[in-house]
Amino acid sequence: MPGGVHRIVGGDPEGHRTGRPGELPLEELRAKVVRIAGRDFGMRDPKWLSRFGNAARQAARYRQGRVLLAGDAAHMHYPTGGVGMNVGIQDATNLGWKLASTVLGTAPEGLLDSYHTERHPVGAELLLSTRAQTALMSTYTPETTALRTVLGGLIATVPEFSRELARRVSGLSAAYPAAGGHPLTGRRAPDLALDRTTGLFALLRPGRHVLLDLTGRDVLDEPCHRVAPDERRAEWPGVRAALVRPDGHVAWASDETDDRALGDQAREAVAATRR
Repeated sequence: MPGGVHRIVGGDPEGHRTGRPGELPLEELRAKVVRIAGRDFGMRDPKWLSRFGNAARQAARYRQGRVLLAGDAAHMHYPTGGVGMNVGIQDATNLGWKLASTVLGTAPEGLLDSYHTERHPVGAELLLSTRAQTALMSTYTPETTALRTVLGGLIATVPEFSRELARRVSGLSAAYPAAGGHPLTGRRAPDLALDRTTGLFALLRPGRHVLLDLTGRDVLDEPCHRVAPDERRAEWPGVRAALVRPDGHVAWASDETDDRALGDQAREAVAATRR
């Protein structure tokens, strides 16, 4: 690191604790390094000493009246892989547009309560995932070593398994399905191309819903954006229109083949987003 400073990070099975991990004295760190590496590399004058454990826990409620929790205030876990950052950002994105709509007085009934309903299960899945990762990283029995070897082989040789793990670790697998809704409802929308220069994600930056017309014709009466004719995603077969929430998840989708009925459905979907 700059200035001739060296950073040492490591895992020690003796140091994994579920309570407050406490301070890390330099001499304790020196002893651990000597035990593992055989020397202390002349360590002295520490800039920063810190110890972390596995105090995984989650708030029972993400909303209590006017108090709302997100990110590390809502869930804490073993710091590994950056997944906590991803889920925390997604908490804030899910909450932000709902809170803004509530403050402006345009939120439909129950919108702010849906923050807990949607994000609490994601937080629970986060703790499950990080606990599993912690067991793989911090346990050194022959059985765990064999399990790491097997999983490493599957990740390297089974692309779909690897992709599914990546979706879960990144938090991009989060979905909020609605009873009786289209299979795409609640799923994260891809960055669909709208023309040669603009994609869906760019349109979401102002923090508003985006209505998409995938018919290739001017069918919808509501203000909308036409998806490029050659933009077809395997996970969106037959979809002719969709409404995407400000957080990038699908609020409504339809494969209705009757143009008039499709237009009526789109109007109802847009109207449902505001009081």
